Amino acid sequence: MNKKSFFLKTVLLLIPASFVNAQSSPDGKLQVTVKCDNGSPVYSVTYNGNPCMKTSPLGLNTNIGDFTKGLSLSKTSKEETVKTDYTLYNIKRKDNHYEANQQTYTFAKDGKDVLNVIFSVSNSNVAFRYEILQSKKDAMCAVVNDEATGFYMNDETTTFICPQMGEMTGFARTAPSYETHYAADEAMGRNGWGHGYTFPCLFKAPNTDNRPVWILVSETGVENYPGCKIENIGAGNYKISFPSQKENNGYGSTGAQISLPDVTPWRTLTISDNLKDIVETTVTLDVLSAYYHSDAGINKMREAHKDGYGRGAWSWIIADDASCNFDTQKEYIDFAAAMGWESLLIDAQWDRQIGRERIAELAKYGKEKGVYLYLWYNSNGNWNDAPQTPRNCLSLSAARQAEMEWLEKTGIRGIKVDFFGGDKQCTMQLYYDILLDALKHNVKVIFHGCTLPRGWEYIFPNYVASEAVRASENLRFSQGECDREAMDATFLPFIRNAVGSMDFGGSTLNWYYNKFNQAGKGGGHRITSDVFALATAVLFQSPVQHFAMAPGNLTDAPAWALDFMKQVPTTWEDIRFIDGYPGKYVVLARKSQQGKWYLAAVNGTKETLKLKLPVDMFAVGQTVNVYSDKATKEVTPVGSVKKVKIGKKQTIEAVIPVNGAFLVTE
Repeated sequence: MNKKSFFLKTVLLLIPASFVNAQSSPDGKLQVTVKCDNGSPVYSVTYNGNPCMKTSPLGLNTNIGDFTKGLSLSKTSKEETVKTDYTLYNIKRKDNHYEANQQTYTFAKDGKDVLNVIFSVSNSNVAFRYEILQSKKDAMCAVVNDEATGFYMNDETTTFICPQMGEMTGFARTAPSYETHYAADEAMGRNGWGHGYTFPCLFKAPNTDNRPVWILVSETGVENYPGCKIENIGAGNYKISFPSQKENNGYGSTGAQISLPDVTPWRTLTISDNLKDIVETTVTLDVLSAYYHSDAGINKMREAHKDGYGRGAWSWIIADDASCNFDTQKEYIDFAAAMGWESLLIDAQWDRQIGRERIAELAKYGKEKGVYLYLWYNSNGNWNDAPQTPRNCLSLSAARQAEMEWLEKTGIRGIKVDFFGGDKQCTMQLYYDILLDALKHNVKVIFHGCTLPRGWEYIFPNYVASEAVRASENLRFSQGECDREAMDATFLPFIRNAVGSMDFGGSTLNWYYNKFNQAGKGGGHRITSDVFALATAVLFQSPVQHFAMAPGNLTDAPAWALDFMKQVPTTWEDIRFIDGYPGKYVVLARKSQQGKWYLAAVNGTKETLKLKLPVDMFAVGQTVNVYSDKATKEVTPVGSVKKVKIGKKQTIEAVIPVNGAFLVTE
């Protein structure tokens, strides 16, 4: 990768700063104003002419100067239009167009220009980042110790955010790992569990037009920088926060060590009075496309990696650690082949319980069946106590290179790397190193027990997805998680999955999370419907999905459900948000790359949901498959599928019981 292509190449067309006007989105709905307030850089944002946040701080505190105060706005570039088109096969929409108005604001201290702030404003999105200038003649590097960057929300704004886990807590001291619950419409003024909140963060702000304004805050383009979060510092004031020194067992520094000049990651805000813009946003990739689009090497590799995604099986979620043996994995290869799926994930301890020679046998057997292997790895070298093997294979360069050579030679399609436990700069660089070395050997990568992806789908053609969510293994561990499964699912398209591909590992058709599919044999009891299981295969976006199904489902699951899971796609041409509210319900449609539409709706409330759904993605007179639940006295509703002809009004009545769902497909 040509690092220079990542850096902003700004040509400043200088005009006096006093003549700066508000910077607008192409449609004029969003306006950003940047200025100095008593020597401190600040910005404000309006939506449809109304302030959607209070004036918020900007600036960096570094070891070569405090660029948060004592500054003046010395220059402002003319507003220029940035336009790019890009194609990705591993995100929510294949073909994307980005158009934004961009300006650079230069701040000076003691008569020298020290900091550029670049704002890129597109329809429904604001993105900004800093460029730290070489303000001292002999200074070739610097350390960013802290950011003043804030998001000061209006009074009475409510939150939909996920508390940051305490460092070195959780299983084998592997936290933080972005695996806590979202809560709906919480009041501001809290700071999670004392450690702030992980990205992305969703806010609902009041508006003078009696229509709330939604604000989704995240970051992207993190490479030579730590992954950040936000902390509440009082009332509606949220501030960018760096990792704790205690993360990763104290390994690595908390700030950012950079060369000069250099740029920081993008801070992104998606702002709209319509949740459609929140769910459908691609801003975390759009802003990267403007700087990578001319890189022919990346585009060529992207085309080479556009295939090889798809569905897969995974034994651990149902059959636990003991299933990692040669015979069971061979059975799961046969199961995946019977389902028409493309891969099998072999989980932890494969190096001890199967061995590398027999893994090679399984890889050969799977290839003959059209089923390719993904292998689980512990990321660990020295930062937590997770004992699962293989360990110490990916943390250092020499071992990692040897491992990637073996994976390529053995014919392994991909890896799933787990237990990172921190967001320091050194850890973020490890993600990059793993992805780059895997790319050289044609190995795809899934991350687990990990940080949020920050634009990696665009940068790395072999990147698949990250967990960074309270995912399916918790359904196995806790009945409480099963009881709230439907509600939790309704948050994810609006927040976590809105900014990046999400490895969840769900859609089980077992009633119990054990290999016997029986009560009293361990694991949680699923109370969501079979239609719900199918719907989440559409609702949750990841180009590779290892579903929580088992060989027994070939005989104990409904035939209509099996048929759906055999053909459900994992890569998409387009997305269309239809209706919903985070924490209550969600309805969205996805168009497969084969041109077929799938509409999925999930009910996370405690009441039967009745909706009239627009289905204009299907033609008048077209016959579609409608999967629905029939409410019964049992905890879990019973589902079925029937043929329905689309009428002239192109609407369908949906009745969705508690813990149920609704699906329409061609």
